[in-house]
Order: sequence, then C-alpha cells, then structure tokens
Amino acid sequence: MERLYSPWRSQYIDGLEKSEGCFLCKAYQENNDEKNLLLYRGERAFVILNLFPYNAGHLMVCPNEHIGDFTVLDDKTLCEISLLTKEMVKLLKKVLKPDGFNVGYNLGRAAGAGLETHIHNHIVPRWNGDTNFMPVLGEVRVISQDLKEIYFKLKEELKRC
Repeated sequence: MERLYSPWRSQYIDGLEKSEGCFLCKAYQENNDEKNLLLYRGERAFVILNLFPYNAGHLMVCPNEHIGDFTVLDDKTLCEISLLTKEMVKLLKKVLKPDGFNVGYNLGRAAGAGLETHIHNHIVPRWNGDTNFMPVLGEVRVISQDLKEIYFKLKEELKRC
C-alpha cells in the first residue's frame, strides 16, 4: 500500500495550536463579517468560509456557542445547522456549479479535526477532475478562485434569496 504525505495539513493544525482562543468564536464575536469571511448569521448557527480550504467555496456551518462535543448539541441547534447546510449546498450549486460535495464533521483529532473544541460541519464543493498531487509533491493547494471573490459572489446571491 502506498502512503501519501500531506504536510500542508500538519502546518495548518500546528498553527491552530499556537493561536490564542477559538478562531470561529473570534470571527463570530468580532462582528466584522467581511474581514472574517462570515457569510451568514443565524439564531443558533453561522456559516463561514474556510480560510484553509480543501477546494474553492469550502464552507463551515458552526454553532454560535463554543461547543466541542457533537453529542451535547441541543436539537434546535442541530436542526439549524442541518437546514443551513442544505441551504448552503443549494447556494453553492447555483453560484459555483460544482459536480458534487463532501459534507460532514471531523469529530476528534483522529478523525482529522484541526479544531476539536468548536464543532463545525464542512461543505466542500467538488468538481470532476479536481484532485491532483500538488499538495503532496509541491506542498501547494491549487484553489482556482480568490476567497474574497467567492465570499462576495455568495453574499450577493444570499441577498437575492
């Protein structure tokens, strides 16, 4: 069996460990949505673009509260996260037109969570042929669009809805 090495992921996780506080809580509390790429604020959950995306348009749906244990989410928050996930998939389909999605939680370090203390549901748009060896061979992720550009496109479409 061959193993592929992904050093950029380790560098991201190491950077999280060195930062003070929760970057999701900070983004939510700062109330500077454009700077933090916070796309939507709900009653119990918010949506933010991932600053270290796996692909263009990689969103995270997060509870407003700092909760690290999925099993303690109350039903209303869980429902809002699920409904927001559904709406964001629709939004991404309309604006970025991906061929598919990866959607889900990474619960715990062993499952790939870079931030374990504030759970978040990932929505990663996927296009046919979007996988390559750049991250492995060149320690580079190729994201074809600027984060701010994507943010403004999604934000503009949200205003229309």
